Formats: sequence, structure tokens, C-alpha cells
Amino acid sequence: MPITDSYQRPLHDLRISVTDRCNFRCAYCMPKEVFGRDHIFLPKDDLLTFEEITRLARILANLGVRKIRLTGGEPLLRREVEALIEMLAALPNIEIAMTTNGTLLARKAQILKNAGLHRITVSLDALDNATFKQMNDVNVPVQTVLDGITAAEEAGLTPLKINMVVKRGVNNKDILPMARYFHGSGHILRFIEFMDVGSTNGWRMDQVVSAKEIAETINSQMPIELLEANYRGEVANRWRYTDGGGEIGIIASVTQPFCGNCTRLRFSAKGELFTCLFGTRGHDLRALLRDGASDNELHQHIATIWQARTDNYSEARSTATSNLPKVEMSYIGG
Repeated sequence: MPITDSYQRPLHDLRISVTDRCNFRCAYCMPKEVFGRDHIFLPKDDLLTFEEITRLARILANLGVRKIRLTGGEPLLRREVEALIEMLAALPNIEIAMTTNGTLLARKAQILKNAGLHRITVSLDALDNATFKQMNDVNVPVQTVLDGITAAEEAGLTPLKINMVVKRGVNNKDILPMARYFHGSGHILRFIEFMDVGSTNGWRMDQVVSAKEIAETINSQMPIELLEANYRGEVANRWRYTDGGGEIGIIASVTQPFCGNCTRLRFSAKGELFTCLFGTRGHDLRALLRDGASDNELHQHIATIWQARTDNYSEARSTATSNLPKVEMSYIGG
């Protein structure tokens, strides 16, 4: 039975981190200074198994979840993740999506589609190779990701969404080149304001390129007009090119918070439940799973957590909240 939180927000979306590992070291997510060669990632036994993930997903479907997104880290680093997709695809009335950096997508796209993946979102922060390599910090060229996007399109994982995190002084000059490249492609390019997720990305407000500035930059060269949201809880403001060249989105978590319509719950790779991307603590479901909790006990426990939920970090963002310890994005996905 669907449930709502203390602000009457329904539970609709579930994001599952399947691994804490990533082959990128983007400064806004997993900076090398913190996640260097000596960083210790979770051992295999600490990760939720595919069976445990599927069991939780089934319980959450009964609580109202209709969309599941697999994240990381980089989800394609989880061995045989397509087997998990196949298990989740057997659940009724569930849409399954994935967010990936695209580096392994060229050889995995058709496999993912065959397993039952419905949609995919690819992160790409620049088309300029020097800028992109600066951002991923592991010398991966743009073409590797573009090849993955092509493979996903050929596999039928459409319409694709392309996510670009915009950071002033780093890649804001790539806003228009990205818009021009994906104009008319059928893919939905989404610009994301640089967010203060976690405690290691060195976030500063003066590095945020606002949604207003992004829209004005694009509109100055390629006229756009605002669209209505597709559904409650949609994170991106939708825009379309007036010449019929398709749609873009702008995610304005910093300057135009959308906490009031947030319908998302998150699981970390080791089974901690988080009710907010900016959460300070999780709820350990792995212990309950492995201590023999029944489906009904898990159902009641999760329902109680959601019904007590009061998260509204982005609306309350201030100098006071900015100093709170927050879970890292690489731990629970974006």
C-alpha cells in the first residue's frame, strides 16, 4: 500500500547503489585527495547480494515504488550487474533505469537491454577533451563515452538522458557546445547545478552556475521555452527548443530547491537506507536482512522510517547546514 511522509510526499522512486567503486575521480564526487590509491573500498561480503536487493525492491514496490535506478559508484563495475537487472525486471509494474559514466557502456549496452533495463542516463561533463579529462581526472577521453552513448542508442535504451554537472571556471564554457551537439539527437541533455553533496568536494557557492544563467546562456543562441513537468517529483525543469530540436532539462537543487516534491529513497551498496541525498546518517537494513527479519518486519520498518521523514536540506541550506557531515555522493549515487 502506498505511503507518504510527514510532508505528504509519496514514496515512488528507489535509487540503489550497487557498488562504492568508480573508475573516475571527478572532483565533485570522488576526488583523488580522498579516494586515492590507498582508499579501502567495501569488500564483497559487505555488499548487498542481488537476492537481498531484489527482496528489498519487492517490499518497496508494495509500499509504492514504481521506478528503480541503479547507481554507484559506477554500477557497471559490479560484476554481472545484468543478472540483478533481470531479477528486478521480473517485478511487476517497475521501471528500471541506470546512471553510468559510460566508459563500459559500449560493450554492455545490448546485454543490459536484453536483461530488461528500460532507460539509461550517461554522465558527460564536457565535449572538450582537455576539460573532460580534467574533470574525470583519470585521462578518459570523451570519445569513450560517446561510443557508449551510440551503443545504448543502437540497443534501444532510448530516449537517453545525458547529465552534465556545471562548475564555474571549469566547464561552464561547454554549456553551448554540449547543447549544440545533442540538439536534434533525440537525447535529453540535462544540466545540473554543482551541489554540496558530501564533505570532500570543496563546494563553494561561487562555483555554482545557476539554472537561470544556464537557461539564459542557451536561449541567447538557441531559443528555448519552458515545459510542464511530466510528473510530481521530476527533478529537472523541462525546456524545449522552439525550432523543434528536442528537449533539455536543468536540475536546480541549489537555487530552486524541489524538496517539496521529493519522492526518492536511497540504498547504499552495503544496505543503508537514506531518505535524502544530503543525509547525515543511514538506517542499516543489511543487519535486519542477515539477522532473519521477515518481509513483514522489513515492510513495517521501512514504512515507519518514510512516514517520519522530514528531509528538506536544499530548502533549508544555509551556513549552518553546510557544516553538517553528509554522506558522500559516491556512496549513495546522485
